[in-house]
Amino acid sequence: MSTEEGTANGEPRTPPVEISRLAEHFFRHESGKLVSVLTGIFGIERLQLAEDVVQEALVRALQTWPYYGVPNNPAAWLTQTAKNLALDLIRREKSFRDKQTEIITFIDQWSSDPAADESPIFDTEIRDGRLRLMFACCHPQLPPEAQTALALKTLCGFSTTEIAIAFLTTEAAIAKRLTRARQRIRDLHIPFEIPSGSDLSSRLDGVLQTLYLLFNEGYKASTGEDLVREDLCSEAIRLATLLAEHPLTNQPRIHALIALMLLDGARLPARVDSEGNILRLKEQDRALWNRKMIEHGILQLGLAAAGDDLTEYHIQAGIAACHDTATDYKSTDWRKILALYDHWVTINDSPIIALNRAVAVANVNGPKAGLKAIDPIRKSGQLDSYYLLYAVVGEFEFREGQFASAADHFRQAIKLTDLKSEKVFLDKRLADCEEAS
Repeated sequence: MSTEEGTANGEPRTPPVEISRLAEHFFRHESGKLVSVLTGIFGIERLQLAEDVVQEALVRALQTWPYYGVPNNPAAWLTQTAKNLALDLIRREKSFRDKQTEIITFIDQWSSDPAADESPIFDTEIRDGRLRLMFACCHPQLPPEAQTALALKTLCGFSTTEIAIAFLTTEAAIAKRLTRARQRIRDLHIPFEIPSGSDLSSRLDGVLQTLYLLFNEGYKASTGEDLVREDLCSEAIRLATLLAEHPLTNQPRIHALIALMLLDGARLPARVDSEGNILRLKEQDRALWNRKMIEHGILQLGLAAAGDDLTEYHIQAGIAACHDTATDYKSTDWRKILALYDHWVTINDSPIIALNRAVAVANVNGPKAGLKAIDPIRKSGQLDSYYLLYAVVGEFEFREGQFASAADHFRQAIKLTDLKSEKVFLDKRLADCEEAS
């Protein structure tokens, strides 16, 4: 697509919805890089300023692209716009005058065409800048929930709505959390660096949790029309790979997380049908699974086995490997999966993990045993507003021949989800109940 003029009557040449989708896609890919570069220029205490410059570049794309067409290289357009905005800011603000020449020289070296960047040193600075920004956002003096929210916003271009859904809270609460986190960075003079020694270990957990949430949002989106957001999954894998390539952060738990993301990501091509509706594992065409990603994931799982640590990422990757290496659904090693879940619940007492374990129980010992495993979860009330609780109960009851009760649970699940693909799937299961009863 070119950057030609808009239509003669002044109407946009490209539909706004398409522009918004394209702009968001490129913003997702470029925002973390742009913010990390600008933060390196302005200082971590001016993180909000760096974010504002990058956000303004996106706003200008949304204003310009509908009338002049999408640029041939949208990523370069966003980069160049951010550069221009940053230069304007530097020339206006007195606080930058003492190092203006040095900053302008650095920005001029910042290529507006990422594909044309032939400077290994500058490319390394970009990569290290993103890692430094990850660790700055995940500083232990920031509350854990603030660390992840800030990293998702700053590095991954998440909206406050997406973050709020990920944390099961309100947009207003997330906005306050982000404001307080940025203020605390300024007050504490948190360094823009990759830590070492004992500091690295504690902060690495926050970084990995952020990447894990980013991947999960792509694997099953919390908002929008699309169930799967492959761009978010790819970004999470890319950022995790950056960590694995750095000598300070090349650790088994990182390889475990990469293994998990690759093994789950390999199934994305078969995760939805032609209309974008969710397909269960038993319904997926395994020929569509990405075998190269599975092989790479198994390799990463092997690298994760070094040392004595057994993290939740190791366990989840092991479960994913069981699914990916089964020739069909019936041959899945559910007993091994259940054993992994049995160990996982000793590490993390999350009711969602317990709910997933109940699915494994049902596949090993039958739906009645699955319902029994869910009883403590239902009594706790922790998942009363979680649609999957009712969907799983409905599924087990359907398999037990309790069609009327199953239908009631599917109706409740439908009420509790906003995603179109999930509603379509649950509507079909409800129809199956009504037909069978």
